[in-house]
Formats: sequence, structure tokens, C-alpha cells
Amino acid sequence: MNIPLEHILLLSAVLFSIGILAVITKRHAVVVLMGIELIFNAANLNLVAFSRHDPQLLQGQLFSLFVIVIAAAEAAVALAIVLRVYQHFKTANLSEIVTDINK
Repeated sequence: MNIPLEHILLLSAVLFSIGILAVITKRHAVVVLMGIELIFNAANLNLVAFSRHDPQLLQGQLFSLFVIVIAAAEAAVALAIVLRVYQHFKTANLSEIVTDINK
């Protein structure tokens, strides 16, 4: 079964849009991090889809592996930062943290 490239790109665009929506609208730090992960996954899906479109080159899969490694490192560092911020401010709500900082 061969899935057309347009369907994969449409799915990637939907994932990217949901990720952007989560980053822009949500106030909880963990939900914002999940939105960023959705954006990374949409980019990975594009890379693999275009690489599959040209089977002679494996560059898309290699770039996708690099993005996955970077996303894992980003998630670990970001969660550590969120834990420290939560210990200090006793909240993970980004708007409350910003108002506390601006005081």
C-alpha cells in the first residue's frame, strides 16, 4: 500500500498547526513543551516523506534522526528547567510566572 505524498504532507501540516496552536494559546509549561514536540514531529514526518519520495537518498532519515536526538535533549533540559521554576514559583502557569517576575 503506497500512501500518496500529499496525504503525508497534509498530516504533517495538521500536526504542525496543532503544535503552533498549543504553543500560542496554552499557559501551562508542560503543554507548551508538548506543542514544541508536535512541531518537531511534523518536521520529521516531512523529512521522511520527502526522503521516501526519492529512495536513492537517505538524507531525510538521517536528518530526522538528528532532530529526534535534539528533541530528546531539549525535552530533558526543558523539563529540568520547568521543575526548577516550579520549585521557585510554586506554579507551572507561564502567565503567573511572568507577572511574578515583572513585580
